[in-house]
Amino acid sequence: MNMPVRHRPGSLLESAVPSLSWGGPITSEIDELFQRMEHLLESAGAAPSLGAGTHWAPLADMHETDDAYIIEAELPGVKRDDIDVEVSGQGLHISGEYKQSEREGVLRRTTRRTGSFEYRALLPADVKAEEVTASLADGVLTVSVPKTQATMPRHIDITT
Repeated sequence: MNMPVRHRPGSLLESAVPSLSWGGPITSEIDELFQRMEHLLESAGAAPSLGAGTHWAPLADMHETDDAYIIEAELPGVKRDDIDVEVSGQGLHISGEYKQSEREGVLRRTTRRTGSFEYRALLPADVKAEEVTASLADGVLTVSVPKTQATMPRHIDITT
């Protein structure tokens, strides 16, 4: 007969598989692996960054159109006033802060990032810094950085 496995309260295994009630050698190996991973993350300082207010970088994509570079950064729950976008030379810098919301009761576990965030990108060519636009919709910050006339592609006709 298999017996339930006991887990340390708040362990990674408990959050990953909350209704785990089977036992055996595989379960104890998985539990040990999760405990070792949790210890490794804590010792490397990575575990607190998941929710304790340290710097983090939002997920972002940058793609190029014929006349601009478009950067889309995921910032769900971040207010417009808590985001700063700067362009200087070829550099783009997005920074700000995601503030933890007020809650009633005791917070038992969190994996949502809070605190200061920063995203930096080096743009491939000179840009029109005075014409940069940014919008925030559905938790995605979209920054459009227009190219200068010299960097825009020009079609060359081939003659015989």
